[in-house]
Parts: sequence; structure tokens; C-alpha cells
Amino acid sequence: MGEASEFPSGITGDHGQKAEQVIPPDNIKQNPQIPSFNCLKQYKWWLEMAIYTLFVLAGQSVGTLLGRLYYNNGGNSNWMATFVQCAGFPVLLPFLCTSKPKNSNPEINRKKPSTLILASVYISIGIFLAADCMLYTIGLKYLPVTTYTLICASQLGFNAIFSYFLNGQKFTPYILNSLVLLTISSTLLVFQNNSEDLNKTPKAKYTLGFVCTLAASAGYALMLSVTQLAFQRIIKRETIRAIMDMSIYQNVVATFAILIGLFASGEWKNLNAEMEKFKPGKVAYVMNLFWTAISWQAFTVGCNGLIFKVSSLFSNVISILGLPIAPVLAVILLHEKMTGLKGIAMLLAMWGFISYMYQHYLDDLKMKAERKLSDDVSEVPLTETG
Repeated sequence: MGEASEFPSGITGDHGQKAEQVIPPDNIKQNPQIPSFNCLKQYKWWLEMAIYTLFVLAGQSVGTLLGRLYYNNGGNSNWMATFVQCAGFPVLLPFLCTSKPKNSNPEINRKKPSTLILASVYISIGIFLAADCMLYTIGLKYLPVTTYTLICASQLGFNAIFSYFLNGQKFTPYILNSLVLLTISSTLLVFQNNSEDLNKTPKAKYTLGFVCTLAASAGYALMLSVTQLAFQRIIKRETIRAIMDMSIYQNVVATFAILIGLFASGEWKNLNAEMEKFKPGKVAYVMNLFWTAISWQAFTVGCNGLIFKVSSLFSNVISILGLPIAPVLAVILLHEKMTGLKGIAMLLAMWGFISYMYQHYLDDLKMKAERKLSDDVSEVPLTETG
């Protein structure tokens, strides 16, 4: 990626600032265990990245498939399908209680934002999240999982644009190549006029689903960039607690906003009948909604974790990494058709992802070379005085 400082390899801080400084010669002599400490820190960083990545990939794939199953088996409430995307936050409350912030540093306490500012951030992002989830719900209702997932890949392109203006993201040839490929991948799906998708869904509803999914992707990309900006400029805390706070409070706000819509629309009156008519039965209806909520909470935690540790753009890239998972599972489990056009779109999307990750690889190599040069410079006085 363009800004190497935001892709640490256990050497940079969580917001792209260098955590390791050149150590004076005397300190090197007195601290022979510093290299092993840095190595341990690097392994810890990669372990956290692996966990957050797993949450994003598993949560996104399972949540998408369960959302499609909800509609396939008789579910019809857009508000309920949107509600479960945010309502799983209670499962995170134990983590909020156990991960107490450390306030021993008075400098950190002085820099903590006021409660009013934090509340404004959480409320703004939460309301935006509720609206965005509704757009995603409408898209998933009228589109097959394969088409829906491929359109969602466009959010990486939107996020790159927003990151450029809000987060100082730099564009390189590989990132630009990635954005072009992902844009073409999503655009190809517009030309599926004779596909089986339209045989099952009226053209007007298919178009509505396409537009809503595209708008949701743009909105979510904007929300990711704003979240990164909030972490960097307002929250400024490098703790798990900061991630949990963002994940829980934004979903609390979104949940209440969606509940207002659910009752205002009158859809709540039909939920009992919907559960009665659900094809697999009442228990399956409840379990579908429950595990959908759990899946999207796992996705939210993983996504916020990646934003906090690296950047919003990297979080989006990991999300795109799961692009083939949901369509392949949909073909196997939901018996959807994988057309040639969808296959080409998927290949282009994966090519774009690989191009983007190669830029990350180059940035990592550059950072390691700079670190090695700094280490060599710091060891010169030792050789001379040796």
C-alpha cells in the first residue's frame, strides 16, 4: 500500500508511528534482550492480525449466507433482517467489563476526549451504520449471493478514494491497478440482462438491489475511513478496550435506530406469522436470526481491529479476501448458478486483491530495509569503541 507507515510488521505503532527508536550504544550494551522483545512484539502483532482477519472472513461469509437463507425460507421483514446485523452487541459486553483501560499515565488521561465528543462519534457512526445495513439488506433480498458479493467488492475502490481525502492514503501503480480491476469487476455485473438472476427476480427489483448494494458499499467505505479518522484524531488509545467501545456503542445506537424503524413501519406485527410460516420451523427461524447476529458482531470486531491496527483500506482488503467464500458456498449450499460473467468478475476481483497485497509486500520489504539500516548505523559506535 502507498503509506508504508500504516502497515507495521511488529515494528510500527498502531497508527503508523514508529514504535522502535534507535537505541543509544550504552543502552544496547545494557539490554541484550531487546531483539527478543521486539521479536515477541512482532509475533503478537501478527497473531492479533490473524484473529481479526478470521473474524472478518468468517463473520462476513456466514452472515451473508444466513441472510440469504432467511429470505429463501419465507422471511420477508427488511427491518428484522437489518436488526440482526447490529443487535448482537450483548455478546461483547463481557469483554467490555474485563478489558479495563489502564489510566496510570497522567499524560494519556489529559489527552482523553470528553464524553460528549465520544458520544457524538458513536451516535453519528451508529446512525450511519443503521442506514447502511438497510441498504445491504435490500440488496441481499433481491440479488443472488454471488452477484451481491461481487458488487460489494466495489467498496474497496470507494474506500481508497475516501482514504485519499480523509486519511492521507497515497496511490501507487499497484493500488490504482487494483482499483481499476475491482471497478471493472463490479461493472460487468450490470450487463447480466439475460442471466438467470433476472428470471427469478423482476428487472425493477434486480435494479433496485444492484443500486442499493452499490450505495451501501460506498457508504460502508466512507464509514470505515471516518472510523479510522476517529481512532487517529479523537480516541487515540492503543487498547483492546478502544476497539470494543467502538464495536459495541456504534451497534447500540444502530440497534435502537432500527428498532424505531421496525415499530414505526408496523412490520413487528407480522413477525409472529412470519415465524410460523418459516419453512424449516420456529426453532430454525430463531437460530437463523441468532447466528446471523453473532456472525455480524464477529465481523464488526474484526473490522474495527484491523482499522485500529493498520488502516481502513487494509480492513477493506481483508474483507475482499473473503470474496470467493460466500459465492462458492452459495453455489454448493443454495444451488445458485455461477455464470461465465460472474466467474470473470470474480477473477478480476481476485486479481485486484493480489495487486493490492503485492503493494503491501513491497512496503513491508522497504520498512525492513530501513530498519536494518537504522540498526547498522546504531551499531557503528559499538564497533569503534569495541
